[in-house]
Amino acid sequence: MTTPSGTPSLDDGAAHTVREIAQQPALWREVDRIVAASRESLDAFLRPLVARGDLRVVLTGAGTSAFAGQVLQPALARRLGRRVDAVPTTDLVADPRGCLAEDVPTLLVSFARSGDSPESVAATALADQVLSEVHHLVITCNEQGRLAREHAELPKSRVLLMPAASNDRGFAMTSSFTCMTLAALLALGGSAYDGVAERLAGAAESICESDAVDRTVGALVARAPERIVFLGSGPLKGLAEESALKVLELTGGRLMAVSESSLGFRHGPKAVLDDRSVAVVYMSNDPYTRKYDQDISAELRGNLPAGSVVTVSAGPGTEADGDDAWPLPGLDGVEDVALALSAVVYAQLIALRAAQARGLRADNPFPSGEVNRVVQGVTLHSLHN
Repeated sequence: MTTPSGTPSLDDGAAHTVREIAQQPALWREVDRIVAASRESLDAFLRPLVARGDLRVVLTGAGTSAFAGQVLQPALARRLGRRVDAVPTTDLVADPRGCLAEDVPTLLVSFARSGDSPESVAATALADQVLSEVHHLVITCNEQGRLAREHAELPKSRVLLMPAASNDRGFAMTSSFTCMTLAALLALGGSAYDGVAERLAGAAESICESDAVDRTVGALVARAPERIVFLGSGPLKGLAEESALKVLELTGGRLMAVSESSLGFRHGPKAVLDDRSVAVVYMSNDPYTRKYDQDISAELRGNLPAGSVVTVSAGPGTEADGDDAWPLPGLDGVEDVALALSAVVYAQLIALRAAQARGLRADNPFPSGEVNRVVQGVTLHSLHN
């Protein structure tokens, strides 16, 4: 990643965050190798479960890890032909009987950067308590985390460890999010996603190494927006949610960031817009869905000042997009669930630049500790049968 002229040094309180954004292409290739090397044992664990017509798959995690499930859910439901739900651990722990109301055979897929957040282990324990039959696929970046250690030897559990470097040291999850999401896609999606990691890595390298991207991201941040909106459809709605969270986290909440689906934005959330707003619309690779993304981007260009609306797209833009179409090179025809992993790099860079523009240290935007890298202050309560 290069540093555009006039911006703060990327190492000014952001060394971990910068490295963890830039390392993603290399780590995705490593994840691809990890899953390939684990394929036999993964298939032995997963295939008998997925073959069951009554299986429910629950994708769970907290914060960014929950958004991994949101990105994956639509694609995995189609690919597996089974019920797949994305349920945050924060919901599951607070209301286990509601979230797990149907006592059916369940595969709980847990995403956890550290595996030490209070809800991570509690969610798996509550699933065991509430359900008659539950199996666990734990995808984590920390071999020493409590979640990995507790499930390492359990007969109904399988732990899939990510590259050690993906256990992000920066405040916000970046490479941990993309590695865990990719791993789940490859593990559960099977051969349908052979070769996709290399394509995603190539696109992300082009983004991270491009002077043009530095300039365009810098120009968007230089508008000094007070509000930023991220929109997307299907899996890209989960991407929009993660994008908004990155901006909120790295700017310490100083830049308001919201997310919605392309169609849902008109139903009330559009009220957030004012003349100090910018919008990023993630364009679906599905020709049908893409029409709705194009409609909202055109509408927003009529509502906001010139240059305030950006589209992120693997396909050709419209004439109206002009210089505000940010490319995802080499990803034409890639499913949106995979497209999201390269597209999120743009959001990570926006969040980083916005933090620097406000004089914040992206590695620790909350120096007083009111928000923590690993969540603290949660009291876990016993669930009585």
